[in-house]
Amino acid sequence: MHVPPDMPFQPGQSLVTRVVDLAFGGEGVARHEQFVIFVPFVLPGEEVEITITEVHKNYARARTLRLLTESPDRVTPVCSYFGACGGCQYQHLRYERQLELKHRQVVELLRRVGHFPEPPVRSPIPCPVPYEYRNRIMVRSQWNGPEQRLVVGYLRHDNRFVVDVERCAIAEPALNQQLLEVRRRPPPKGGLKVTLRIPPEDWEVPPDSFFQNNFHLLPALVQTVGQSLAGSGVRHLIDAYCGVGFFAISLARQIDSFIGIELDKPAIRSARANAAARAIVNGEFICGAVEELLPDVVRRLDPGHTAVLLDPPRRGCLRSGLDTLLAAGPAQIIYVSCHPATLARDLNILCRDGVYHFVDLTPLDMFPQTQHVECVADLRRTAARPGISPI
Repeated sequence: MHVPPDMPFQPGQSLVTRVVDLAFGGEGVARHEQFVIFVPFVLPGEEVEITITEVHKNYARARTLRLLTESPDRVTPVCSYFGACGGCQYQHLRYERQLELKHRQVVELLRRVGHFPEPPVRSPIPCPVPYEYRNRIMVRSQWNGPEQRLVVGYLRHDNRFVVDVERCAIAEPALNQQLLEVRRRPPPKGGLKVTLRIPPEDWEVPPDSFFQNNFHLLPALVQTVGQSLAGSGVRHLIDAYCGVGFFAISLARQIDSFIGIELDKPAIRSARANAAARAIVNGEFICGAVEELLPDVVRRLDPGHTAVLLDPPRRGCLRSGLDTLLAAGPAQIIYVSCHPATLARDLNILCRDGVYHFVDLTPLDMFPQTQHVECVADLRRTAARPGISPI
């Protein structure tokens, strides 16, 4: 890497610095003469000796050589792979502080990206099982040339090499049994991905269709969405990006009618089967793109008494879909997201012109020990309930 000589650092340079913050994504933030340095696996307040690994125009990256002063919030990681594996970022931080950190990071993203001056963010709902909670993982195979063997595991946090993993501390025990079987009978070559999954009880889910990765916090997630629905008094629900119908079916008895929209044909077939298995008859599931179907669907259900539930992929909603929502004008929008940055961006668009007010947001820690957090945001069209608008 070529670094201009006037830059404050050069790769390989060592220095002692103090960590002042944790960035969204899990890296520690240090400053040296107002130059930002990102250091993984350190905590605010810690003094560390580091070596610079990358230098860019406005920031640098480094790795820790020695921990000189330890934070009182530091704990011993449960997993022996922590610090090499890229799957977890916070195993060295006690769980109560993880929750506080995620709350602050969500608030800051809503301020910086969403431009909400005082975002109404509730305290995070903790996971009752902070380890052994994931019901789905994806491992990779890779040929290790120096050791002349195939390894199976997760990508490292700092490159594209695979860490050979025998057991994942955040995976359900049954998944670790599956992982052992994969290691006994590994893929025929490197470069292949293997998805391991525990199917949810009493739900039909196609192999490639989405379902929430944490069974333990599902009741709280449904309760949070249900409370938002009850608070608005709507009678109809449009479950956009509905997958196998989890939200629509779970909330069906709380509303008069629902329509689920999903582009994945196998997921729609499963949604219909899941509804039939529960004798849910007050709704339907239709296959197609949300952006194309939403205008007609909203009109069918009376926008003034309808809520639209958004649970899009991590990249968030397409701008065309948000514009469709603004034009259709349902009484409520409930936005479920595992990526607070894209959520903040989309909430800004929905609330920018005062069409919708930001009532509140509830974080749920569906992903303990990692940088990720699930959020449920409640937006209302009616002016009767005051909310927050972006500046």
